[in-house]
Amino acid sequence: MKRFVEGDDRKQVALLPECVDDYVGQDNPVRVIDAFVDELHLPQLGFNGTTPALTGRPSYHPGVMLKIYIYGYLNRVPSSRRLERECQRNVELMWLTGRLAPDFKTIADFRRDSGATIRNVCRRFVELCRGLKLLSSDMVAIDGSKFKASNTRDRNYTASKIDKRQKQIEESVQRYLDLIESAHRTSPTGFDVNTVRLYEKIAVLRQQMRELKQIGRPLEEQPDKQLSLTDPDARSMATTGRGSGIVGYNVQAAVDTKHHLIVEHEVTNVGNDHGQLSKMAISAKRAMGRSKLKVVADRGYFSRPEIRACDLNGISAYVPKPLTSASPEKRSVYEGRLYLRSQKRHISMPCWRAGDPSIHDCRA
Repeated sequence: MKRFVEGDDRKQVALLPECVDDYVGQDNPVRVIDAFVDELHLPQLGFNGTTPALTGRPSYHPGVMLKIYIYGYLNRVPSSRRLERECQRNVELMWLTGRLAPDFKTIADFRRDSGATIRNVCRRFVELCRGLKLLSSDMVAIDGSKFKASNTRDRNYTASKIDKRQKQIEESVQRYLDLIESAHRTSPTGFDVNTVRLYEKIAVLRQQMRELKQIGRPLEEQPDKQLSLTDPDARSMATTGRGSGIVGYNVQAAVDTKHHLIVEHEVTNVGNDHGQLSKMAISAKRAMGRSKLKVVADRGYFSRPEIRACDLNGISAYVPKPLTSASPEKRSVYEGRLYLRSQKRHISMPCWRAGDPSIHDCRA
């Protein structure tokens, strides 16, 4: 076709074939991943399998699996099956792994068995950023995100959910029994195909009732009276949507305000952010190696004991006070104030007034 940019013939043999390195630029992030992982002392971080066994089938080196995991994290490819496909077709991963393509089960097992060691890698990365002066800011922002688990809402149980489900089953059984009684009165024989189906539905519902009773026993043994069958650690959490919610985890993250780097993170199964401020702030301060630190968070983190704990550890917390008053006059007066009271004296700390980005002092 004339006057168009033409490509090469697929069957054309190149006399001097190009190498994979030619397809990866010098400023490509995969080169950073490769250099970072190669400089890590994996046995010291807790990785198993760094020394190959003398017998048996050869295994993948933990460094190769770690490179695949970090690449998937940076490129938003969390699925092990998708990572398996990317290893087979993605030129960047081919360069990074030396054309190795582990199956999805191997990738998933590495992720499952290396949770603590991956956290050690994250700490080592924070130390690297601190050495490169990328964590020069004295302020971090803390917030939480809800991550959905594999556990569905139908396999998450509480006492109220079981009572509600049992009531629904009882109502369904009674409705089917009424239909069967009506069929007996109207049908000459009192027995037809629809009646058989109703009896089968009743049998299924009674089986579900027995299963709910069995679930009630381990449910009572749970500290928070909540049970998830697929992911035991997952919990039901409310979201911003009305009447909506997910079964998952609450991931807390402290982010540097200058370069937007994640300094510290923690996975919890508590559905709210109340009570997470001091723990995350102290961890971020320790990771950044600072004697003083400023922390910014939203209203969900407001707690007088938490702010007091931050103050005792050399951390200035900027958290707006929740709007607890229904009166517009009181709301305008008390909006954004932090009241901190110790046993003997009042403490004055800077706070962030809602609607005003300026920082000022509030006294109790």
